[in-house]
Amino acid sequence: MALVGVDGCRGGWIAARRDDGDGQVSWQHATSFRALYDDKDVDVIAVDIPIGLPDVGVRQCDREARRLLGTRRASVFAAPIRPVLGCSTYAEARAVLAELGGASMSAQAFGIVRAVVDVDACVTPHDDDRVVETHPELAFLALARSIGRPPPAYGKKTAAGHAERLALLSVVFRDAAAYVASAPRPAAVDDAADALACLWVAERWAVGDRSSLGDGRRNSRGLPMRIAPDPAAPGGGNVR
Repeated sequence: MALVGVDGCRGGWIAARRDDGDGQVSWQHATSFRALYDDKDVDVIAVDIPIGLPDVGVRQCDREARRLLGTRRASVFAAPIRPVLGCSTYAEARAVLAELGGASMSAQAFGIVRAVVDVDACVTPHDDDRVVETHPELAFLALARSIGRPPPAYGKKTAAGHAERLALLSVVFRDAAAYVASAPRPAAVDDAADALACLWVAERWAVGDRSSLGDGRRNSRGLPMRIAPDPAAPGGGNVR
């Protein structure tokens, strides 16, 4: 069994992987999600990107994630609606949203559309058990609660915030700091830490912890509109 946690980074994706029977984490930098998705040896992929996209409006899971994260709520971008996936510019996306009578989107939210399209081209309803949308800040909150520690209080790009996240990761990945330091560039250290948090979610998912935020609805493509994990759900990680 191979499990993978994936985060977006400059030039594509950074993937943290652990294979069954091997406690070590290995890294892969991929320019396309397809390169990770097509690896048939991988049983679960937890990826930090919206998957179940709405045709209109805002997903319940995004609302719940922002509420739970409190001061860290700005890290959750509302999933783009499907009609903007074909837009090549931010101005075009805003025009489409205005025409549909919906709320606009931030430039930062539009900035992930290319990555959303990359994943959307791969995932199907048959991947419910294999590919799951996650969010690193939710993962860190869930991890902190599972071990009775406070969640990160500082931004991930600050020295204090990075140290907080490494301290949490070190509980479930004994060599977390070394793993993060060894991640291939162009991934930044915060990208690597986020990918490790996503890997922790993949490992929980693989052993049956399928907790997630959302109202159980699926989008027009039949994909679940959910984000794992639900930090309020019980559970924890195996220390290796």
